[in-house]
Amino acid sequence: MDLDEHILQLKQKLIENPECSLTHFNLGMALINKHKWEEAINEFNYALEENPDFIEALINMSGIYFQLGDIEKGIKANERAIKIKPEFAVPYGNIGFFYLQKGEMEKAVEMLNKAVKKDPKYIQAWANLGSAYLQMGKIDESIFYSEKALKIAPTFAIAHNNLAVAYLEKDDIKKATLHCKKAKEFGYPVEPGLLKALNI
Repeated sequence: MDLDEHILQLKQKLIENPECSLTHFNLGMALINKHKWEEAINEFNYALEENPDFIEALINMSGIYFQLGDIEKGIKANERAIKIKPEFAVPYGNIGFFYLQKGEMEKAVEMLNKAVKKDPKYIQAWANLGSAYLQMGKIDESIFYSEKALKIAPTFAIAHNNLAVAYLEKDDIKKATLHCKKAKEFGYPVEPGLLKALNI
């Protein structure tokens, strides 16, 4: 079944049972795959009207807001998710990432630390802590957190990129080159300036 056919089937289900929050959610997810952001948000909102505790709808909605560049709405969606399920690490990690994008590093670090305390295997949050400390100029802290991410997932490209930049800052060209090559190998779009600085 192709995606368009799947969407038609879900819409048909909603005609028969318009109050099914799961069908609204599934339609929202399908619409994300079509990059129909506003329509997907509408479906997630319908899902939440029927089931206000539908945390997955809030998490996916926050991802759409990020795509649309509406960071504040993304943060609010995750804050709402935290009220529903305070022990769930993902919304804390998402908020930390949003603050990272806003350049509010202290707030980013606070939320990302909460995320990794709730889920010590939350790779993205460890790597984002590495990114935050790198942007704050705290190189040793950045290395510590990036290496934490790589202990969990040795091929996590963002962490390798962070380490390449951090070790270059420390004039450790050998380690910087190693991690830069790994970041590239594992699919990270390494900045041309970094490649040039390391003669890669």
